[in-house]
Amino acid sequence: MAPSRGPAATPRTLHKTLANHKGPVHVARYAKGTAKYVLSGGQDRTVKLWNPELGTEIKSYAAHGYEVLSLTVAHDNSRFASCGGDRQVFLWDVVTGQTIRRIPGHMGKIFTVEFNEDASVLASGSYDSTVRLWDLKSQNRQPIQVLDEARDAVQALHVGGSYIVTGSVDGHVRTYDLRMGELRTDFLGHPVTAIVPSQDNQTYLATTLDAHIRLMDMSTGKMLNDFQGHTSTSYRIRSCFGHGESTVVCGDENGSVWAWDLVDAAPLQPNPPPKVHERVITWIEQHPVEAGELITASADGTVKVWRTPS
Repeated sequence: MAPSRGPAATPRTLHKTLANHKGPVHVARYAKGTAKYVLSGGQDRTVKLWNPELGTEIKSYAAHGYEVLSLTVAHDNSRFASCGGDRQVFLWDVVTGQTIRRIPGHMGKIFTVEFNEDASVLASGSYDSTVRLWDLKSQNRQPIQVLDEARDAVQALHVGGSYIVTGSVDGHVRTYDLRMGELRTDFLGHPVTAIVPSQDNQTYLATTLDAHIRLMDMSTGKMLNDFQGHTSTSYRIRSCFGHGESTVVCGDENGSVWAWDLVDAAPLQPNPPPKVHERVITWIEQHPVEAGELITASADGTVKVWRTPS
């Protein structure tokens, strides 16, 4: 292999625009592995399945009565879960388009939903300041656990093998060790809008509303790096690692996509980056296996597929 020449280039060439939502798009997720699909959820109460290669809509999933704020895709791509203003989580069959199950229990809108690794457990985080864990193998309508330590809305979470990390508007990241029954709380001082783990689960990115993205040590809660330059004070925005985790990328409220070197936190060129969406970029996600592709979702009603010219 040739020696690495610094961080991988961020895909910045527009490949396709997915534009069938009516109103803001809040989330866009890739299917797992090599599958060539994207799911998006919007203010228009629908979830849409896309072929990002062709830029075509394959299916629309309609059952929500309110906006869709979060999506999570099962490991085998057969199911996904969605949530939002309805105060319940919807579990869907991807192929039939039918809801398999609706899970009530939260007292406010649900900001975030995430499967565990084998999609046997689902975690949901809400405006009601709780995270609820649901056993999908059981028909019991009660959660298996309620995490109620947050003092304000829970907007972000990550489900690990034996732990859960949550991010709240109260400015805290909470790491629950479910085996040991222990909780560690790290105070970041500003509302936490996203928690994104590295592949080895040793670190995570915490996106906060003071326009900082912090690289945190998963086991100690120590801050390892701090990325800034983007505009983020009012909207829930997600950052993510670039391919190979040599970079951090994030959209901002001006419609620009920022990229930083993971090691020295220096903004990569172009700095400042050009505006590529008309409104705030709410979500960004790197393709799970392809180095040269990522997606952005925006309040301008579009999802855009970006590539690195081959």
